[in-house]
Amino acid sequence: QVQLVESGGGLVQPGGSLRLSCVASGSISRVYAMGWYRQAPGEERELVAGVTSTGLTNYADSVKGRFTISRDSAKNTVYLQMNNLSPEDTAVYYCNVRGAQMDSRFFGSWGQGTQVTVSS
Repeated sequence: QVQLVESGGGLVQPGGSLRLSCVASGSISRVYAMGWYRQAPGEERELVAGVTSTGLTNYADSVKGRFTISRDSAKNTVYLQMNNLSPEDTAVYYCNVRGAQMDSRFFGSWGQGTQVTVSS
């Protein structure tokens, strides 16, 4: 079983910054990909940013140039640095991690979500 714990959300003014963290723990043999998604009220969950085991990254067009995803493979941790935040970034942010467990079974786990609110 794999658990994800997110932290770093909160209330920030437009133009401000936040850094989200997500730590994966449990029966993990290998992590393939890590990513951040978000879901605003009344909207579908969307991919914000992802990073592969080789360090390749991809971003939603709406966050390119403002958000940066990174990972610490030794700690099974993924980060999302969010700069120049706008009210449109307000959402619940979810961490997603995919990999293999110690018994070789594939896993895909979600974090509990962390609220990010951008408002003056």
